Amino acid sequence: MWGEIDPPAKTQPSLCESEDESEFPEVAVVALSQKYDFHRPTHTQQPRQDTQYVSQAESICVNDMVEAIAISGSLVKSQQKGDAELTLKQRKEELLHQYSSRPLVFLERYHARLKPQNLSAFAHVSSDPRALHYSNVIQRRAAARTNRTRVRNQRYAALRALQGEGEYFSDEQMRVREPLLYEQYIGQYLTDEEVLERSQEAMLDDAQGGPGAPAGGTGGLAQLLLNSYQERLIQNRLQEEQEREEGAREEEEDEDDDNTVQQRDRQPTPEEKALLREEFIGQMHQRFLDGKDKDINYSEVDENPEYDNLDIVSRDEEDKYFDEDDDDDEEEEEEEESMTE
Repeated sequence: MWGEIDPPAKTQPSLCESEDESEFPEVAVVALSQKYDFHRPTHTQQPRQDTQYVSQAESICVNDMVEAIAISGSLVKSQQKGDAELTLKQRKEELLHQYSSRPLVFLERYHARLKPQNLSAFAHVSSDPRALHYSNVIQRRAAARTNRTRVRNQRYAALRALQGEGEYFSDEQMRVREPLLYEQYIGQYLTDEEVLERSQEAMLDDAQGGPGAPAGGTGGLAQLLLNSYQERLIQNRLQEEQEREEGAREEEEDEDDDNTVQQRDRQPTPEEKALLREEFIGQMHQRFLDGKDKDINYSEVDENPEYDNLDIVSRDEEDKYFDEDDDDDEEEEEEEESMTE
């Protein structure tokens, strides 16, 4: 989940990252001081044969790592058809056995589920080139996710700012940017009275030189001509997009054509219209956040320090835009890893 605009709450230091390792009694010779340095060779290269020969601190790190993989749903053991599904306890036991007996194979198999804080569990094999490679993969992935989180936070802050200004996400401006989407969700269901009201409001704005301009301004006629030209462009673009969509639809239509026509002809209820409007606005917001809005210079948004500290009223409101992005992030990360391996 990327909603990290609010400063993270202070937590107790992880046992994996404790600065004072003397707090944990050693029951084996394991060089924990080398736990994050994958570029420095260690003298303990043989994999551990039993989990009891591990320091208490490292044991906790390993258990945390194993539990995270166990609950992730990753395949941990080949099973025959009809075999009972492994319980969480059995999955953890199997993972712990794999880690203890063949740590490098474990790292290679499950590195996509690991985080930088898990790397201390592989300090005893850190001189192996495979360990170094997957350590770099894990750290690059974490850095990329951090950057994506920052960019999304910036764009969400910019979205909130534009919502506050009111003009950019007005019906008319959204209609200009996405005429076909507007027509599908809102325009085709407007009554004659609503269309007339929209036209009158546009004419009033034109006569005043645009929204917010004083009545009788010298730019009124120029604004009227400009908006008339813009309306023609919108209609032309709408017609082109409709023709493209209809051409694509003809290739996909089958015996359900009659049902489709009936659905198009049916006039939605006021409640359904409200839901359609909400969905349209949500799609326009999402296009902005996804970087698909052609009217926005995203480099100015993504690097704008003014958006770093913009007050975010509700994390839940932010979550509704980005909950679905987590799966996309994992797919992107897997693609990036496959390209680097």
